[in-house]
Amino acid sequence: MLSTGALRAHLLAARLAGPVATSREVSLRSYRLFAARDPRVMLGLDPERGWKEPDLLRLMADKCGVSDDPAHVSGPDVIDPERTLAGLDAFAVRLSYAAVRRAPVLFGTGHPHRLLGFYADLADAMSAAGCPVLTPAQGRCIDITARFGVRTYSLDYVRGVAMVREPGVRAPGGDTGAHTHSPLPVRVALEAVAEGCGRLPELVVGDHGWVCGAGQLGIEAIGLADTDDPALFVGEAEGRVSVAVPLDDAVRSAYYRPLTRYVLNRACLSQ
Repeated sequence: MLSTGALRAHLLAARLAGPVATSREVSLRSYRLFAARDPRVMLGLDPERGWKEPDLLRLMADKCGVSDDPAHVSGPDVIDPERTLAGLDAFAVRLSYAAVRRAPVLFGTGHPHRLLGFYADLADAMSAAGCPVLTPAQGRCIDITARFGVRTYSLDYVRGVAMVREPGVRAPGGDTGAHTHSPLPVRVALEAVAEGCGRLPELVVGDHGWVCGAGQLGIEAIGLADTDDPALFVGEAEGRVSVAVPLDDAVRSAYYRPLTRYVLNRACLSQ
């Protein structure tokens, strides 16, 4: 078993929490864009209230532990490890509840280079517990607006985890997915389930548009979010996202393995 103290130490040593690589400038820019309802940072969420920059700064200070001082405009941002631990505990509770009910689950990530292994291990454990791990719309093409215009991506699954691949990327089955914030992949996946008259997921696990896009459609969603991803925390505050775990979502993939062990143990899903 990985103790809470050991995981706290790991979070700080790996810079998953504490001072993180995400800069204060990047986080504040995201809050400004979110307040302006820029779709690049909304991640598929349509907030009920009008969130202004000061509101978002207070929310992120409460949810993540970032500084609530608007005069603090540079340097590394900070995540409180105690909030990360509390988020992981809540995340594990939702997984455990789904496992007990053998609920269908959909996993998806916009950070495949970093987080694929984390989600894949969870998907394996949920499958072993009797939960159908859904893989709808595999191979479906999706047009996503990127920095340099609209590009066509394909939806693929690796070990039960959805991601999108860029045009020309090697054959399906590898981990060379694309980084994306778009909610379109989860919408396409859910539409495919509905068209096939299959069971919709009762839980979506992931990040970025996978969580906010599912939550906006009324499906329970839990996931990981960095300090420059205010949409997940707004979704949590408004009741559309069940759990948003604050941590750096772009460190080395191996650094998430202790989190996997901790979550699976807390959820009573350890093999």
